[in-house]
Order: sequence, then structure tokens, then C-alpha cells
Amino acid sequence: MREEDIKSFEDIFLEALNLFNKQKWYEAHDAFEDIWNTLDGDERQVIQGILQVSVSQFHLSKGNFNGATILMGEGLGRIKSRTNIDLGIDLESFCKCLETLLRKLQYKEELNENDKPYLLIKEKNEF
Repeated sequence: MREEDIKSFEDIFLEALNLFNKQKWYEAHDAFEDIWNTLDGDERQVIQGILQVSVSQFHLSKGNFNGATILMGEGLGRIKSRTNIDLGIDLESFCKCLETLLRKLQYKEELNENDKPYLLIKEKNEF
């Protein structure tokens, strides 16, 4: 990849993260889909899982609890087995949050603002 392409990818990725974290689910889905189209392998699977979580949250915002639950489970399943993939985000913390949210959805427990998923950027280790 050329340096310009890498920078462009990083910019697009950060924009997608920001949209997700601002709970702009539909827009985040579109941004992550652009990224998803450029990847393959495990990285592609992780991004697809994030896409599914975005759509799950969009369904939830519209009151479609069944659709939200199904997509949350699919997204979590896709990411959980790949937390070792380094995309610069904390996938382990993300999965813990998703597990809690999925349980609440499955048992029809009340949700609050703290249940919204959030993608944390990992700190870079400097040596």
C-alpha cells in the first residue's frame, strides 16, 4: 500500500469509529462498509462484526428488539473469536460490552445509556 493509501485508510477508519461512538449507527455502517470492501481474512470478519453491531443498534433505536438481538449475536460471534486481530481498537473490552448488551436484550432487561457499545482506540506502545 502506498503511504497516501495508508493515510487515507486511517482517516476513513477514524471517521467510521467516530460515527460509531457518536451513535450515528446508519452512517457508521456505511463508513465501515467502505472499509470492509477493502479487506479480507480475519480483518474483514471483524469489520463485518462491527457492521452487524451498528445495524443492531440502528434496529434497537427503531424499537426492533428481535432484529437487534439477532444481529448483536451474529456480530459478537464474528468478533469474539478474533480479538487478537490488531486494528488499533480494544476488541476484548468491546466484546465484554456486547456480551452484557446481548444478555440484556435476550432477557428483555431495561437498557440505559451505559449499555451503548463504544469502540476504544488502543494506546500505542512506544519503545
